[in-house]
Amino acid sequence: MRAIVIDNASGDDTLSVLRTHPEVTVLANSANRGFAAAANQGVRVSPAEFFLLMNPDVTILTPVDKLVEAARQYGLAAGRLVDQQLRNQKGFTIRRFPTPAALLCEILGLNRLWPSNPINRNYRYLDRSLDQPGLVEQPAGAFLMFRRDVWDQLGGLDESFFPIWFEDVDFCRRAVSAGFRIEYVPSVVAEHSGGHSVRLLAQGCRALLWCDSLLKYAAKHFRFMAYRAVCLAVVLTSVPRMVAGMIRERSFAPIAVYIKIVGLAGRKLLSPRRVPPARQESSQNQWP
Repeated sequence: MRAIVIDNASGDDTLSVLRTHPEVTVLANSANRGFAAAANQGVRVSPAEFFLLMNPDVTILTPVDKLVEAARQYGLAAGRLVDQQLRNQKGFTIRRFPTPAALLCEILGLNRLWPSNPINRNYRYLDRSLDQPGLVEQPAGAFLMFRRDVWDQLGGLDESFFPIWFEDVDFCRRAVSAGFRIEYVPSVVAEHSGGHSVRLLAQGCRALLWCDSLLKYAAKHFRFMAYRAVCLAVVLTSVPRMVAGMIRERSFAPIAVYIKIVGLAGRKLLSPRRVPPARQESSQNQWP
């Protein structure tokens, strides 16, 4: 299995280090094209039958042969993610597809205040042991294997989820809708430090990008009234989130961020129709 590294305009010595390893194929982008576009880019240049998506903060700890076997049978497969202390990353490694209620609980902060609430337990598979193999709905895109024909049939990851968030959820949902299945293989383990790239973003930028991708997902997969409820929740929670951000950062900077978020969600809320995102547009996107 040949490694392909897509460098999304990193600002450190990543490229110089990688180029000392001739066994690694390196594709260096002049701008950050986002996770989905970079993943698609890697698949296009490779003749391989199986692909293992990995975040830069993931280290494989076991052989991945059983992932290949599972992906060969079902179409997609994922292993178990652990933290640096080798503890299972419960609530992240596997999840069910988000329902409107699950996203509303997430937006309203209920899942932080009451993590064991029934909706969150169902959404984050808190009712299932991570040592139990079997079919799942949505494993994390940080460590996800799929067959080429799955990617071909789906047209790749949707690059409109730019630069991150929900592109893996959307990919898994479309795969399951197309008749493929996703097998969770806990005997294949990888260490995931978590949020490697996200931590480089300012808090406000993170909030804006997360809301944008969340609303794109809701537009694409929820019924119109449920979609509007999600838009309304984003608008209503923006003021308390803005105040919390001002207190946390001791700055007025969050005001500008949440004005953008309210404008984004408000336009979608008042739109007479739901407009799903375009499929492949990230090459024109730029960081806000």
